[in-house]
Amino acid sequence: MRIFPYLDLVNFRIRYIFYEITMLPWLTESSADRFNDVRDTSLAKLVRDDMLGLILKGVLVPGQRINEPDVAARLGVSRVPVREALRELESSGLVVARKHSGVFVRQLAAPEIRDLYQMRALLDGFAGKQAAHRPGAENTTLLRVLDDSITAMQDAASQLDVQRYYSENLRFHWAIVEAAGNQPLTETYRGIVQKLHLSRLKNLAHDTGMQASITEHMDIVSALRQGDPERCNQLLSEHVDDAHTRLTKKTPEVS
Repeated sequence: MRIFPYLDLVNFRIRYIFYEITMLPWLTESSADRFNDVRDTSLAKLVRDDMLGLILKGVLVPGQRINEPDVAARLGVSRVPVREALRELESSGLVVARKHSGVFVRQLAAPEIRDLYQMRALLDGFAGKQAAHRPGAENTTLLRVLDDSITAMQDAASQLDVQRYYSENLRFHWAIVEAAGNQPLTETYRGIVQKLHLSRLKNLAHDTGMQASITEHMDIVSALRQGDPERCNQLLSEHVDDAHTRLTKKTPEVS
């Protein structure tokens, strides 16, 4: 029996504050921000976010079984919040529960990957259109972020660093999505990209057309700078469709 369960919770929350994922842009908050966030966060959510991080970092790989007792022991919590966390991850489509077998990290089939890319193309296009509708002065910071992101992608491509390129590419698109100022859009987009991330982890050693992608990014920024909503919509939608095409050509197993 634990005599000081509250101290266990505090220790877990402190560990959570310093748990950082560098791949996905919405999971890189500062330590101070995360400390403020966890004060009112349930234990089940903290457990969920811990497992989410392991999945998105590729520590827990698609098809791998998640062992409840092991998770509970590692985090120093009971199995109740672990079960709650797994139910939340299942509802988000990142894990799947199999009767009499346990809970496993999802493996996305080719048709689902295709459908997710199609949905992402719609959302990216809409986000770009909304961002381009903003007055030019409001996009000054956004354009600076996107220009810096393209420079970082060019540097990564020159060194054939696919993982760094992919990470910067996600930040580029996330900046546009956030600029759209639509909360349901950001939540839906985050969920789609997290699912697609499961299929991309094993492909981060392959160059899936970085130079062509950079050119497309530059065209997108140009349309944003000109304040052309329809052009932004078209370019972003086509860019995501082209990214899926390049991925399936490089890795036929996802086609």
